[in-house]
Amino acid sequence: MNNPNSRQLDAVANFRSLHESGCFILPNPFDRGSAVYLQHLGFRALATTSAGFAFTRALPDEVSAIPRDVMLEHIRDIVLATPLPVNADFQNGYAHEPEAVAESVSLCVATGVAGLSIEDNTGATSKPLYDDKIAVERIQAARRAIDQSGIQVVLTGRCEAALVGHPNAFELALKRLTEFADAGADCLYAPGVTDAEQISAIVKAVSPKPVNVLVSRPDPNLTLSRLTDLGVRRISVGSALSRVAWGAFIEAARSIANTGQFESLSGGASFAALNEVFGRK
Repeated sequence: MNNPNSRQLDAVANFRSLHESGCFILPNPFDRGSAVYLQHLGFRALATTSAGFAFTRALPDEVSAIPRDVMLEHIRDIVLATPLPVNADFQNGYAHEPEAVAESVSLCVATGVAGLSIEDNTGATSKPLYDDKIAVERIQAARRAIDQSGIQVVLTGRCEAALVGHPNAFELALKRLTEFADAGADCLYAPGVTDAEQISAIVKAVSPKPVNVLVSRPDPNLTLSRLTDLGVRRISVGSALSRVAWGAFIEAARSIANTGQFESLSGGASFAALNEVFGRK
């Protein structure tokens, strides 16, 4: 690199270009090895998964489970694993008040990311979503922090209404994503919204800004071609790859524990296959 920011600036430019037309898959690695393997498969960008990372540390998927500095170090680790653009799952910005969110966003930008998301989930079961006014102010604060950094990473505004079981989840998501777009978010995201008509409505409401859709389980109506037809620009899988890995591990380990036999180890990747990929780094 000729200067400390050249790698990041290139990644930001590449990431922004991916959002301009068509639709791309943004898979979510949970450690350096999974990030490198996803690059090997030809994916053009990556996103961290807070849940997937939490599980590697025997922690639950909760905002308060991982300290901000630990999450920042993990994000930096994924950024350095490959030259691909990385979007940070930055949860609620590890802060409640807008100015504190801005401080956190500045630190996240400094990890080298090409993008980051800020959600409206408070992390509290008693009141899982921020009120409308502060939810918007938090996105505005994140936008200011990015602008002041001089590195125009992609800011994703994320409404968690569907995930927290809000009684009017779609209506709230549509309202908030429109407000987040006006507040400076570059990309809009309502995880848990899977109905085609609702996805289409969100795409139209925030147009021309791009929309991310989460696909976290098999669904014949949520394919790359179908979501492309709906106008979606970006598809992420959240913690799904992590949970698939855990599922295979649990099944194999449980079989050994229950039977005292080792047939469940037959599906493992070979040393040669892994060494071939990881030896190219």
